[in-house]
Amino acid sequence: MADTTEQARDISGPAEVDEEFAQQIADQVESFLLALRAIARGEATGGEAISLLLLVVSQVLLAGGRLGVQEDFQPQEEYEPDPGPDPDLDEMRHRLAVLLGGVDAYTEVFDPYVDPPELVSSLVSDDLTSIAASLAHGLRHFKAGRVAEALWWWQFSYVASWGGEASATLRALQSVIAHDRLDSEFESEQEDVEAAEQMLGGTPV
Repeated sequence: MADTTEQARDISGPAEVDEEFAQQIADQVESFLLALRAIARGEATGGEAISLLLLVVSQVLLAGGRLGVQEDFQPQEEYEPDPGPDPDLDEMRHRLAVLLGGVDAYTEVFDPYVDPPELVSSLVSDDLTSIAASLAHGLRHFKAGRVAEALWWWQFSYVASWGGEASATLRALQSVIAHDRLDSEFESEQEDVEAAEQMLGGTPV
């Protein structure tokens, strides 16, 4: 990760930082991280957990969209300052995988503009943990007072990684809810429908 970010850094001198905007993004990031940890601990189960995950991912994507429409933020140092050790998120990843069970694995179109489109398989639990790691990395810079660095990191990683992961995860979570609420006419989708019904506590189709 460090090599990628170092290659992408464009130093153009100190730039004015919008402290209020940065604080708003930091608040949204921290809210996402707190909610995700709470859900992983089992404070919500079944359909409630899916609904809450859908909500928190939607909210953090709003923060990503706000970052994405801004002009490129510029870091103030040539190399990224050491933000300290990364948090150990393996336990959270495991708890999310257990919580999601049969609806954890999903398939997504990697890039809708590639012809032919490439399908990739992923796990919601892996993607949520990856998003959390990227956001927590920037939050450590913010809390250390490196506001420009935090904004640069959040914006860069949104475009490079967690924005796509969050969008794909949102679509997967929406699909779970849709399968629960809409009858499927296709036998090939029956296993997915049953998994969604079991997760959300509905009546099997």
